[in-house]
Amino acid sequence: MAQKDFFVFDDLFGNSGVQRVELIELEDGEILWVKHYYTPDQAGALFSQLYQQVPWRQDQIRIAGKMTSLPRLQAWFADPGIHYGYSGIAMEPLPWIDCLRTIKQNLEAYSDNHFNSVLANLYRNQHDSVSWHADNETELGTNPTIASLSLGGTREFQLKHRLHPSKKLKIPMQSGDLMIMKGGLQHHWLHQIPKSKTPSEPRINLTFRRILDTGSSK
Repeated sequence: MAQKDFFVFDDLFGNSGVQRVELIELEDGEILWVKHYYTPDQAGALFSQLYQQVPWRQDQIRIAGKMTSLPRLQAWFADPGIHYGYSGIAMEPLPWIDCLRTIKQNLEAYSDNHFNSVLANLYRNQHDSVSWHADNETELGTNPTIASLSLGGTREFQLKHRLHPSKKLKIPMQSGDLMIMKGGLQHHWLHQIPKSKTPSEPRINLTFRRILDTGSSK
């Protein structure tokens, strides 16, 4: 899609390292964008720990009858007994590591939500991506609150409305930025991290969720 088609949330705060909060109210949902939730130094330290400590894996999905490797690495951490799956990928939970547990507790206090799991994605360079989708699996419940933390390289987060695809926007997620997606966003909007034409440093994205139905996985 042409860049001009997107409403761009860019250069609102600059890159001063000072925490700022922007409430983005959309049709059928809202986003709380916390610029520099973690300072650049804190975010850099967290990225280094997770890059080294997480047992990253590359899963495969079936597209048109052919198994294809996902263009990113990932890992799933959760409380005991919590299971999750998407696109035919069964995610068996890994036990929390100290770094992720601390981040989870911080986000729970900040957002007044309880999270029992996190999906960690590693975008190794500008060629890694995730296509249009919504985090609307049954086990996430109705109107789930999802906290998404970016660490490392800056990548563009894009959204478009399901029924009105001309309604779309993009947000440049920098290291330490937090996005809290709420309301009906996952039911009415799609989002993606597209491939980039410009070189990109490795980026880790953490999406904290609360799984309601622990007895099923897709």
